[in-house]
Amino acid sequence: MSRTTQVTGAATLVVLGLALAGCSTADASAETAPSATAAEALAPATITVYTSEPQEKIDAIVAAFNEDQPDVTVEVFRAGTGDLTARIEAERTTGDVQADVLLAADSGTFETYKSEDLLLAYSPAGVESLNQDVVDPDGFYVGTRIIPTVIAYNTGVIDSPPTSWADLTDPAYAGLISMPNPDVSGAAAYNAAVWLDNADLGEAWLTDLAANKPVIADSNGPVSQAVAAGTQPVGVVVDYLVRELKAAGSPIDVAYPSEGVPYVSQPVGIFASTDEQAASEAFVDFLVSAEGQTLAVEQSYLPVRNDVGTPDGAPAMDDIEILTPDLDVINDTKAAAVARFNELFQ
Repeated sequence: MSRTTQVTGAATLVVLGLALAGCSTADASAETAPSATAAEALAPATITVYTSEPQEKIDAIVAAFNEDQPDVTVEVFRAGTGDLTARIEAERTTGDVQADVLLAADSGTFETYKSEDLLLAYSPAGVESLNQDVVDPDGFYVGTRIIPTVIAYNTGVIDSPPTSWADLTDPAYAGLISMPNPDVSGAAAYNAAVWLDNADLGEAWLTDLAANKPVIADSNGPVSQAVAAGTQPVGVVVDYLVRELKAAGSPIDVAYPSEGVPYVSQPVGIFASTDEQAASEAFVDFLVSAEGQTLAVEQSYLPVRNDVGTPDGAPAMDDIEILTPDLDVINDTKAAAVARFNELFQ
């Protein structure tokens, strides 16, 4: 498939106002790859990956993949999740999606693409070794990282850090908290739905939290920076950003709330329109292999398999309480949850 390589920057695309047509539930059986302990060298091929990974991290992933598959060229388009989904929508309304592989977002996004028959059924080699919570039972996508949203705090300002979501509603934290905007951050939108769906939190907790008037930042990055700088010394943010700032010397640490943490898994899937299926499958295999997951840990992510450890400063996976809501419920309620969040906080 001939494509134009685009490496950086958000795409400015006009999304045609076409309604999605012919939605149907995909029911194909997953193709299961044979167990592979060593990658078979593939013939020369070029694949395009759409991803929200930071540029330096996706560059390292591609470099490591090419050690096993030197003849597979990986062209990368990197952007935020919102820009990626807009680009995919624009491409599908004018033809086929121009990517072979999508590595971004959350399971809900992939569930939508699965239901619209955009994805190829493929279960990667070694899928039985993965955390089954991130594996699509129909075999159309698989998570590649565990990215929880946690509480971050500035160790130079906060003497007694909050350890639960409930703690954040204490008036002592009024004006001290920062959170990402769910209109911009896919993870924040997902979290809003999970919190509202949780019986121990729900709208009462969200209303009490709003009473503390958190500062709403554009995304997780500015939240973590505000905590590290002490301007808002408490933040609701994805955990790997905190570890990276702490490793760089910032006075910041993290608490995993006792009620459990919502998380996104940055799934990977192959578009059904690909004509480079073998090379795309090899890339997916690499991401969830022991080698690929070791690299994920080195990049400060929690892995989706338990034989590669966790990043320095992170708890063991068994010590983290994870919230695993019904994805169908979250998908059905996410838009309303974001609207309610905006009513309360903005």
